[in-house]
Amino acid sequence: MPTTSTHRSVRITPVLLAGSLLLAPLTGCSFSSENVSCSGSTCTVTLSGNGAEAEILGTTLTLGGVENGKASLSVAGASVSCGEGETVTAGPLSLECSSVTDDSVKLSASLS
Repeated sequence: MPTTSTHRSVRITPVLLAGSLLLAPLTGCSFSSENVSCSGSTCTVTLSGNGAEAEILGTTLTLGGVENGKASLSVAGASVSCGEGETVTAGPLSLECSSVTDDSVKLSASLS
């Protein structure tokens, strides 16, 4: 007597996968690396030296330099400057510069 078996494969549809990837940044998460620490939808980063770069909440942030106590930053192609204690908006991010030294900036970034 022949034996038959039923085999089902489980597939995740591309739409479901894409939807879950889009929602991932909105969920509470935390991680840290050498110069970036994130919790929920806020990240803290220290950029040291001209050209220093970090990927924050899906956006590239680059330090152009520091002059007269203001850090020049490039955020997703937009240029802004930020002094200690100042908050600026650039691209999709709101940036609060907590410390600016001769060659570095420490800031908090969140989605604006």
